[in-house]
Amino acid sequence: MSAAPSQHADLNPPPPVKRAYLPDLVAGLSIAGLLLPEAVAYSSIANLPPQAGVIALFAGLLCYGLFGSSRFAIVSATSSSAAVLAAATASMANGDNGLRITLAIGLVMLTGLFFLLAGLARMGSATDFIATPVLRGFAFGLAIVIILKQFAGVAGVHPEHSDMTRFIPEMLAQIAHWNWISVAAMALALALLYLFSYLRRIPGALLVIVVGVAAGQWLHLTQYGVDLVGSIQLQLATPTLPVLSRADWLRLGELGFAMGMILYAESYGSIRSFAIKHGDPVAPNRDLLALGASNLLSGLFHGMPVGAGYSATSANEAAGATSRLSGWVAALVMLAIVLTLLPAIALTPQPVLAAIVIHAVGHTLNPAIFRPYFRWRRDRLVVIASVIAVLLLGVLDGLLASIAVSLLMMLRQFSQSTISVLGRLGQGHDYVNIQTHPEAKPVSGIMILRPNEPLFFANAERILGQARQNIMAAGADVAAAAPVHTVILSLEESPDLDSSSLEGLHDFFDFADSRGLRLLLARLKDPVYDCMKNAVAPGFPPESLSALSVAEAVHLALAGQTITDQSI
Repeated sequence: MSAAPSQHADLNPPPPVKRAYLPDLVAGLSIAGLLLPEAVAYSSIANLPPQAGVIALFAGLLCYGLFGSSRFAIVSATSSSAAVLAAATASMANGDNGLRITLAIGLVMLTGLFFLLAGLARMGSATDFIATPVLRGFAFGLAIVIILKQFAGVAGVHPEHSDMTRFIPEMLAQIAHWNWISVAAMALALALLYLFSYLRRIPGALLVIVVGVAAGQWLHLTQYGVDLVGSIQLQLATPTLPVLSRADWLRLGELGFAMGMILYAESYGSIRSFAIKHGDPVAPNRDLLALGASNLLSGLFHGMPVGAGYSATSANEAAGATSRLSGWVAALVMLAIVLTLLPAIALTPQPVLAAIVIHAVGHTLNPAIFRPYFRWRRDRLVVIASVIAVLLLGVLDGLLASIAVSLLMMLRQFSQSTISVLGRLGQGHDYVNIQTHPEAKPVSGIMILRPNEPLFFANAERILGQARQNIMAAGADVAAAAPVHTVILSLEESPDLDSSSLEGLHDFFDFADSRGLRLLLARLKDPVYDCMKNAVAPGFPPESLSALSVAEAVHLALAGQTITDQSI
C-alpha cells in the first residue's frame, strides 16, 4: 500500500524567485554615478549654470519614464545639444549674459514644442531627414570642437574666434601662458576615467569627482590657478515664458527646428539601435511626444535641451536594465545625492569636469566609423564635408550646413530617379527591369513602366517625361514585332501622391489618349487609388485604376478586358 502524501507538503515554502526589478535597481544605481557628473559637465559646454544640466536630467528621466517607449533610453542633456545651445545663444545675445540665458530658455521650450507638434501630427516615421553619414560627420567634427575648447579652458587661454582654423593657431600662440598644472590634473582624471570604463558597474565619473575633490583640497589646487565648479544653486524657478522680441522668437524658431532635428536624429538612432539589438518594437510618435514633454518641462524650469544620448543609453543597457524603471531609480539616487552631496560637488576642479566631457564625447572620435563609406565608395565626400563644415563654420552654422547637405542629398536622390521598362522573366509571373535582366522579354504590344522612386513634386515631371520618351521611341521602332497598344504604369513605389504628381499623371493620361494608347495603372496603394478615384479631374477613368499586380494587368490587357470586368 502506497504511503499517503503528506498533508503538510504544500506548507513547504517555494524556492525564492528572483525579483524582476532587481536588474533595474542595479542599473539605476550604476548609471546615477555617470549621469550627474555629465549633467554638470554639459552645463559648462552650454555656458549655463551647473543646475541647468541637473534640472534637464530630472525632466528627461521623469517624462520619458512616464511616456517613452524604449526600455533602455536615458533622456538627459547631450553634448551636441549643449554645444548648439551655446553657439546659438551667443550669436544672438551679443555679450549680454542675462539675455543669453533668456534665449536659452526660449530655445529649449520651442524645441519641446516642435517635438510635441511633430508627435501630434504623427511624423515619427520621418526620422531620416538627417542622413547617417551626415550625422556621423557632424558628431565627429563636434567632438573635435568640444575637446579643443575644453582643453583651452583648462589651459587658461581664451581664443577670440570659434572656427577651428583660427581657434587652434590662437590657442597655440598662447602656449607660454598655459596652466600646465591644470592640464596635468585633467590628464590624470582622464586616465582614471578610461581605467574605470573597463569596470561597467562602477560609477567611474562619480569616483573621479570624489578623487578630484579630495586631491584639490589636499593639494590646494586653487593656489595654482585651478578653478572649481562653484556653488550649485538648485532652486526651481517659477515656470514663466521668457520675455523676448518678435524677431528673437522668429530666430529661435529657426534654431529650434534645427535643434529638434539633430536631437531627434541622435535620440532615435540610439533608441532604434537597441530596439533592433533586443528585438523590441519602436514607437516613434510616442517618443516624439515624450521628448517634447521632457524639453518643455526642462525649459519651463530653466534647464537644458534633452535627448536620448548614445553613451548614457549604452551604459544603461550594459548595466543590465530591463525596463524604464532603471531611469526612475537613477533619478531617486541623484535626488539623494543632490540633497546631501551638492556642496561637495561644487568643490570639483574644472579640469576634472573637462575630463568627464572629453571622455563622454570620445566614443564619437573614432575614424573607423568612416571606413564603410570608403569601402562602399558611397557618401565619402558627404561625410568629409560634414566634418569640415563644423570645423570651418563653427557648431551652429556647421549644424545648419549639415542639415542642408542631408536635405540636398534626399532631393537629389528623388529628383534624379528614373523609370524602368519591365519584361517577363521566363514563363512565370515576375516582371523585372529589362536593362538589368537581359533575359527578361517584353510583352508584345504592351509597354510596362515602373518609376524607381515615389512620385512627388520634385521628380514627377522628370519620371513621366522619361515614360513619354520610351513610348515615342517604341512607336518609332519599325522593327518591333507589334505596335504598342497598351501602357501599364506600376506605381508600387508611391505610397501617396501630391497635387503636382496628380497633375502630371493627368497630363500623361491625355498624352496616352492622344496617341490612341490604353493606359492602365497597376499596384496602386489604397491612398493613391482613393485619391485618383475621387479626383475632380476627369482624366482618371475608373477602369484604368487598380491594385492588380503587373502580371494580372498584362493578362487583362492581352484579353482585351477592362479592370472593372474582374473582381479585385
